[in-house]
Amino acid sequence: MNRRLFLSQAAALTSIGAGAMVCTRLAHAQAADYRALVCVSLYGGNDGLNMLPPASDARYAQYAAVRGDLAIPRGQVLQLDDQLGLHPAAAPLRAIWSEGRMAVVHNVGPLVRPTRRSDFMAWESLADTAKLPMSLFSHSDQQALWENGTADTMVRSGWGGRLSALVAGSPQVISFAGNARFGKSASRSELVLPLPSSELAIKGYSGTSQSNARRAALDAIFAQSGASGSTMQNRLAALQIEAMQRGDALGPVLKQAPSGGSPDPANPEISAAFGNMTGSYNSSIGWQMYQVAKVIKQRAMFGSGRQVFFVSLPGFDTHANQAGQHADLLQQVSHAIAGLYAATKAMGVADRVTTFTQSDFGRTFRRNASGGTDHGWGNAQIVVGGAVIGARAYGTFQSLELGGSDDAATNLSGNHGRWIPTTSLSQYGATLAKGFAPDLAGSFDSVFPDLRNFPVRDLGFLQA
Repeated sequence: MNRRLFLSQAAALTSIGAGAMVCTRLAHAQAADYRALVCVSLYGGNDGLNMLPPASDARYAQYAAVRGDLAIPRGQVLQLDDQLGLHPAAAPLRAIWSEGRMAVVHNVGPLVRPTRRSDFMAWESLADTAKLPMSLFSHSDQQALWENGTADTMVRSGWGGRLSALVAGSPQVISFAGNARFGKSASRSELVLPLPSSELAIKGYSGTSQSNARRAALDAIFAQSGASGSTMQNRLAALQIEAMQRGDALGPVLKQAPSGGSPDPANPEISAAFGNMTGSYNSSIGWQMYQVAKVIKQRAMFGSGRQVFFVSLPGFDTHANQAGQHADLLQQVSHAIAGLYAATKAMGVADRVTTFTQSDFGRTFRRNASGGTDHGWGNAQIVVGGAVIGARAYGTFQSLELGGSDDAATNLSGNHGRWIPTTSLSQYGATLAKGFAPDLAGSFDSVFPDLRNFPVRDLGFLQA
């Protein structure tokens, strides 16, 4: 680990207050004004059109005519309203929609400014980030844009990190999916925490009598270093000591988990919400969300009334044999999202936690010869939480016409149904940000530099 990263992570851990050190008044204040965002990144490019197929007779006929045998059979589409359906593998989300706590945002994607088909045709070959986002249809580049909230892949900070930096106390973005650009700000990186199978400790420095002796020696070295008289050395030693102490406090919490289908005795309400991590809940994304729920429960340990989380699920690059693969992925992610929502309800904070999806891009409307779909652009996203004004869709549904007004079809990209977004990532992110920090809405141009180019800054799907 390099020195800069060590200092960043050490500083992050020092911000975690051990439960015994947090006063009751602070805990009560956090409960009253606590807010969290949970970013679910679906790596590879989720097929939003199959996740949320059209339900009206006219639109379904257009969809089925182009998708062919890749279309979700009409009788299997779960009806949400008279226009919108849901993939049967995502069935756990239907109850949340019916409760009015899930919203759909149509045709979202990175945009610099409102863009029509004629604009795209004129701009596609210019490589001008004042007009179009960089490197459309590329996995790594579009993942970077979704995470950094700009049109420039070279921006190294993320919109989650920049948003957190605006909040009093600058809470750290917490990732259970490793390092990601989303949680980085100009001065710090995200705090990466492990799943229950891993230790949050320095390997070899706890457990046995020998390792405990090594730990005592290390503590003594840090203490001696902190008495050196050098301001910088004293500060580094203090960070090291605090990081290890906070790791000692948080490590046991992160290890708590159900085992063999039995409830987690330390978190029975969370365990029940996730079906004791059995069946479709027992997945990578399921375990990540389980950890999110536990950290929300123990939020007083972090000394902040705001938290931003990052989790992810790979595998959505479905160029071939899409049907079964996509269904399996949707089953995993829908159970994970539904489990977290149920857990927040059980903990009494559902109206304080908002979960949202993002993905590299949508898939092409036209299926390919391998039983899959290729890289697109605009895509449908879902938002879940007690503050969501749900059971409705926001934004504009694409035209479903190959080569039509919403298709990014030119000599370079072809007539495949790569939808030009009608809602920008900046608008989507700013709406989420306003629900998270409503008093900072006037500062969101620093989080989303292209937001100033869009007349609508709040899509309206979240209560302030």
